[in-house]
Amino acid sequence: MKEHTSPTSDTAKAASRPAGRWSQERRLEFIDFRLRWDGRLNRGDLIDFFGISVPQASLDISRYTELAPGNLVYDRSSRVYLASDGFSPLYASSDASRYLNELLAQVAGVDSRPSSFLAWAPTVATVPSPGRTFRIDVLVALLKAIREGTALRVLYQSMTRPQPTSRTLSPHALAHDGFRWHARAYCHTRKEFRDFVIARILEVNGSEPAATASAEDDQEWHTIVPLVLVPHPKLSESHRRAIELDFGMKDGQVEFQCRQAFLFYALRHLRLDLDQSARPEAQQIALKNRAFVETVMAGRISTAQR
Repeated sequence: MKEHTSPTSDTAKAASRPAGRWSQERRLEFIDFRLRWDGRLNRGDLIDFFGISVPQASLDISRYTELAPGNLVYDRSSRVYLASDGFSPLYASSDASRYLNELLAQVAGVDSRPSSFLAWAPTVATVPSPGRTFRIDVLVALLKAIREGTALRVLYQSMTRPQPTSRTLSPHALAHDGFRWHARAYCHTRKEFRDFVIARILEVNGSEPAATASAEDDQEWHTIVPLVLVPHPKLSESHRRAIELDFGMKDGQVEFQCRQAFLFYALRHLRLDLDQSARPEAQQIALKNRAFVETVMAGRISTAQR
């Protein structure tokens, strides 16, 4: 497992931030985030992070205090503002998902963004995952084709054929299935929209005008299908309650929206593709509207490039 133990140095980050390019609204978000997750804040935090003056930092804290007077108290002994016991976040950007995503970014070594508000961070470990790589020139060509609405002549290695084959693709979007990056594209050979794993595009051999089919014609991409999740019915009552809490369920269920084109990957990611005889403890959740979802999938699962 990977571990990250080093705290973020805001002072070091500040050197790479152009001063004066941040709005007060952004600075108020920073105050809100730091109070919620670090529990404290002083003027120096704002000065170091944004490269602003002492008077401006004081004005920002005063403005935040006007907007949320019950969120902070000033500790004269330590000369810092502390989050009050009744703290209530002023901005949605202070939610737990952002905080945890920024922790993951630190572990992955990509937390060089000047927008990261993290100060101190706990030790974090993640389960190692095999890296999925692809050629940079292929990604650049895909992005250009999407941006300009052109088609690409590529050499593609499908898992259903022993040898690579030449394809002409008109890509219109990128997608991530939780493990791999795909290009959503119209295949000129099969005359339909399909998913193509970017790592399996071995070569790009030029471009040409796009197909007559446009992105708006990709019905499976634009069709949104609800996935209604419930605790596995064979779990004990206490275990069902634990799953409800784990998934943020209300009234025993939670609904996610998924593009029809990615139903196969969504079910696999959620372990809902397991055989119905799998142990409830292994499956944990069930698809309440499985019959409906399977009906929708019946017409598209064969097109998945897996």
